[in-house]
Amino acid sequence: MLDIDTFIKAIQMMLAPAVMISACGLMLLAINNKHSSIVNRIRLLNEERRRYMLKLQNNVNIEFVETLRLQSINKQLDDLLMRLRLVRNGIVFHILGIFMFILTSLVIGAELIFRINLFDPIKIITFSTGLILVLVGVIFALIETIKGYKIVYLDVKADE
Repeated sequence: MLDIDTFIKAIQMMLAPAVMISACGLMLLAINNKHSSIVNRIRLLNEERRRYMLKLQNNVNIEFVETLRLQSINKQLDDLLMRLRLVRNGIVFHILGIFMFILTSLVIGAELIFRINLFDPIKIITFSTGLILVLVGVIFALIETIKGYKIVYLDVKADE
């Protein structure tokens, strides 16, 4: 039978991974929204490109403005695909971080159930690995944000 002090200590130890899971969930929500926006933009641009390509395949002459637009679409699609890869990587690393925080909580629970103190190094490793994975995910999100700004900035400056 568990005494109340051990039970309270276990709950306190499980709180840090639980807080990190919640924080990662909020970050994932924002990153997933960005992912959806980029995917939707890619689909719209790809559909527009298909219309121009269909004209070209049917030997319909396209105007100079349409040719410029097609070139712009191709450039934007390349940039958006690069950004999408960065966002995808950020999402993957956040999910892996959450996995490690859940694993940390399970190890803490196993330690409580089996009353073995050999789990301390495992708890430290799983929690620290989770933090590192989340850090890598944040770095990918930061890189994507910077590149996204540069892309938009260059597009605006090109039209001036």
